[in-house]
Amino acid sequence: MGIFTRVRDIISANLNAMLDKAEDPEKLIRLMIKEMEDTLVEIKASCAGAMVTKRKIERDCQTVETRAGQWGEKAQLAVDKGREDLAREALMQKRGYTERSAALQKERAECEALIRQYQEDITQLENKLGTVREKQRLLIQRHIHAQKRKRAQEDLRRLDSSEAFVRFEQFENRIERMEAEADLVNPGPSTEHQLAEEFARLEGDEEIEKELAKLKATVEQKTAGLPQD
Repeated sequence: MGIFTRVRDIISANLNAMLDKAEDPEKLIRLMIKEMEDTLVEIKASCAGAMVTKRKIERDCQTVETRAGQWGEKAQLAVDKGREDLAREALMQKRGYTERSAALQKERAECEALIRQYQEDITQLENKLGTVREKQRLLIQRHIHAQKRKRAQEDLRRLDSSEAFVRFEQFENRIERMEAEADLVNPGPSTEHQLAEEFARLEGDEEIEKELAKLKATVEQKTAGLPQD
């Protein structure tokens, strides 16, 4: 298959349709990228070769045109000297170089057209390669996301299993027994707090009794100071 045919096939390929039909889209994209990269290297090398050929043609064309000009000058010199026979020979040489120059000009034009075609194909192929690489990036992201979801679902199924809940309940019961044993060994801050509240109430009652006794004493003093009827 020629390089231009491969490029045309790659550029015109319907990527989405190919991925939809593929059994392994990721593998297909990897193969496509490899094919496109190889083709891109090849077409760039061909373009570089065409550019080298064009420069050689231009040099040859310049040489041929110079030689044609020289033989034209010689023909003029021969005419000036009255040597028509030499002038005729010089003109024949000039015509040969002129024809060669025309052929080289045609070759250069064809080479320039080929280079333009290469450059257009390189641009389109690079754009297509960028699209395929973006597809590959999205597929990889989707694949990673799907794997994470799968692991999460598997973890949830394991947690939902009866065996897991039985182990959890057993662990919870063991903690409750340990807490109960700790309460038996040490009454804890709640019992101490209740005792403190009881003593605070007793102390408060004692203060009230003292104030009440003072009030009674004051009343008795006032009563004792009043005149007796």
